[in-house]
Amino acid sequence: MNKVMSNKFIIALYVFPALFLIMLLIYIPIALTGYYGLMKWDGIGEMTFIGLENYRRLITDGMFWTSVYHSFLLAVFSALSLVGYLVISLILAGKIKGANLLRKIYLIPMLLSSVAIAQLWLKIYHPTNGVLNSFLMSIGVDNPPAWLSDPKIVLFAIFIPIIWQYAGFYILIYYAALKNIPDSIIEAAKIDGATPFQIGYKIKLPLISNIIKITVVLAIVGSLKYFDLIYVMTGGGPNGASEVMASYMYKQAFGSYNFGYGSAIGFFLLLIILIVTWLIRKLTVSDEEIQY
Repeated sequence: MNKVMSNKFIIALYVFPALFLIMLLIYIPIALTGYYGLMKWDGIGEMTFIGLENYRRLITDGMFWTSVYHSFLLAVFSALSLVGYLVISLILAGKIKGANLLRKIYLIPMLLSSVAIAQLWLKIYHPTNGVLNSFLMSIGVDNPPAWLSDPKIVLFAIFIPIIWQYAGFYILIYYAALKNIPDSIIEAAKIDGATPFQIGYKIKLPLISNIIKITVVLAIVGSLKYFDLIYVMTGGGPNGASEVMASYMYKQAFGSYNFGYGSAIGFFLLLIILIVTWLIRKLTVSDEEIQY
């Protein structure tokens, strides 16, 4: 086996299929997206080279920058929601009664498609027959909000099902990390007189800090490129009040048949995600690695 693995040709032969798929499915589409961003193209006819015109248009496109703001706002809310997921995970990992049932309940949104979740929350937010407004009217609210029609609140109304959708995913990650902590460390802390809060804050959280950093990256990057639920529920409306970068890119490419400009938006979105990921990694880098 050592003789085989020392053969560079054999190593290259083993690695080639994976590299080929990565090139075919990731790097080549990225390169083509950047190339199409330099063109004026409706997706069917002949392409016309216009240089950086599409990228210059981005700079002066007010709706695009509005969508950028909405995407970053969603990223902030998603990052903040991790605190709630972490608290729930700490409670579940504390051997409370019914923890197994609660874990299964939290995982239900993960089993549903985004379209199904969108349809569910459309029913909840329905202005007249929805569960939410029916409840508000039952407690005396005469004019409950039109959750998905009011530009002032539609964005925050959509954030709630998005955060709910991924709750089980992050809770499961945190729960698995917490259960991987040896019981001997927790028992030693209890013997030393540590309270449950001190055990959670000063022992458990530092031990899973690397997992927390990974989930922060996943939450922020995933929010910046989020698309499906927002598109199904509001289509970016009303009047662009819930538009995000991915939905605006889709509208330009497939709604207005401006594939060149849509590709420029997609390539710019990629650059933003790479920069944000790099910044997060730089800000959360640590020289110490806790071993247990």
